Amino acid sequence: MPLQQLLQLQHPIFLAPMAGVTTPQLAAEVSNAGGLGALGLGAHTPAQALQQILATQALTDRPFQVNFFCHQTQVLDAAQAQAWREYMAPFFQKYQVQPPQQLNCIYPSFLDNDDYLKVVLETRPQAVSFHFGIPHPQQIQALKAAGIVTMVSATNLIEAQAIEAAGIDVIIAQGIEAGGHRGIFNQHLDSAITTKDLVQLLSAHCSLPIVAAGGIMNGQHAAKMLNLGASAVQMGTAFIQCKSSNANAAYRAALFKQPVTQITSSISGRPARGLINHWHTQIDHPQRPNVAAYPYAYDLAKQLNSIAAEHDQYDFAAFWAGTRVAQIRALEPADLINLVVLEMKLPRTF
Repeated sequence: MPLQQLLQLQHPIFLAPMAGVTTPQLAAEVSNAGGLGALGLGAHTPAQALQQILATQALTDRPFQVNFFCHQTQVLDAAQAQAWREYMAPFFQKYQVQPPQQLNCIYPSFLDNDDYLKVVLETRPQAVSFHFGIPHPQQIQALKAAGIVTMVSATNLIEAQAIEAAGIDVIIAQGIEAGGHRGIFNQHLDSAITTKDLVQLLSAHCSLPIVAAGGIMNGQHAAKMLNLGASAVQMGTAFIQCKSSNANAAYRAALFKQPVTQITSSISGRPARGLINHWHTQIDHPQRPNVAAYPYAYDLAKQLNSIAAEHDQYDFAAFWAGTRVAQIRALEPADLINLVVLEMKLPRTF
């Protein structure tokens, strides 16, 4: 069945499920405009995830996706964490505070237990997607039995083939241009492949529908991906500036001022692309020690950013954004989707 028909979509446009940025309002506005709205729930407790889904369902009767993290939870290496705290101490001391003595696992994994699964089965959203890995076989079976479409991010062919073999319905092909965290789960291989090349590669070797994600900011970009074999495109950075997103004023302003992005693992312990700031220019030195494991490092980064923000400084913020952020446009969801659809019918250039 074609993907648009499977998800009952008017337009082949997905909102990226950006944790910390998406809201029920933003998800509903995208869905009501004919795309697939999204909730990034990886940073939420099961109770908070339930609230978010119910709030979205109250705002739209159209399909939307919910997203969870499927990372392999790690035990914190005490020596590595101490080295990271010591390295980061001067940046805390700038604000007359000490770095935290304990780093916490602030983001649980969908794999750890079935609490999130129970929320999804109770609320029955149209689709559920996963980042950093694939759910357990019994979790996939339960979702499929409930008629819920399953999707998983892949950053290379090996991951995509594992997704297909697991019985997932849709592959999200996330290229190197994508803002935020890379969905890598084959830790032995960071292919760093572009979205365009990844879509072509997966189209040639996989039979599942493919959604292109990474660096897509307008209809010309989207049309190119569809021509290369994608069934839909997923857009994140383009929607962060919308009034209904959860981005703060500093984040929104930075999107229109800083045209350059870079990948770093220093913020969270996993590679993620964002607007260049102190993490890239002051922390990512060659002598930097190994970063504490994900998401423990993110706990430290969030505390540092919170302290800096109290002084109206946002040089330690995680302002995630994709490579083409310079092409961002100040448009609300319905207008943005309508314009992208219009552009998709224009002469297609890349």
